[in-house]
Amino acid sequence: MLQRQRHHLICEIVATQGYATVPDLMARLEASRATVARDIQELALAGRIRKVRGGAEAMHGAPALAEPNFDTNQLRNRELKRAIARAAADLCQSGESIIMDGGTTVFAMTEFIAGRDLEVLTNSFPIAEYLMKRGQGRVILPGGEVFREQGLILSPFEDDTIERFIASKIFIGARAITQHGLMQTDPLLIRAEQKLIRQAEQMIVLTDSSKFGNRGSLILCPLERIHTIITDDGIESGSHKMLTDAGIRVIVAHPLQTASVA
Repeated sequence: MLQRQRHHLICEIVATQGYATVPDLMARLEASRATVARDIQELALAGRIRKVRGGAEAMHGAPALAEPNFDTNQLRNRELKRAIARAAADLCQSGESIIMDGGTTVFAMTEFIAGRDLEVLTNSFPIAEYLMKRGQGRVILPGGEVFREQGLILSPFEDDTIERFIASKIFIGARAITQHGLMQTDPLLIRAEQKLIRQAEQMIVLTDSSKFGNRGSLILCPLERIHTIITDDGIESGSHKMLTDAGIRVIVAHPLQTASVA
């Protein structure tokens, strides 16, 4: 893994958890203690994290957008994301209008829907670019500022075309899912994603099972707003029960296999 990729992942982990130990970062980055220690030192000197005894913690005052770099995040669990995305694409019907939120798991859907007759509103520049080059359907982008590292288009204004688009489904990723609902860590993303959610009849969340162990500080929406969650077979029974008790349909996707409804 390149140094810049490690740096992005360290910042993401620390921003999500608030704190990370050196052994935890060694395991998740598959790097040596010396490498992790050096990365922490460099990031601390750059003011991106705070170095503490045994690890690193988040700085007070989040950056303008505390989301991971798109290219770096795309490398993580790639085949698992493709399996989840394939199951999500199977839910799309010809002629539908859908919303695709930014994120690498939702982006993975593009491979499977490119040839479909769909109308797609997306705040993701990579999704729009892929579908414009390889897709057959109509692509709509909202107005706003482009955040280059994440490939997201976000606007602080209400009049950005989103409120004029009605979709049957929104496909969205997750930073964390708890009993409180779908969680986020960035207020700017909360505002943008809530605008998108309001325009869709069904909310479909694409997430790998590790997100059920994460924590976020902000609630994007309660569990009851979610119609379907597509995840992998690593989901624990307690998390599965939490979802079904909230009336959520759970689809378990298996790489190189057909997705099954649980």
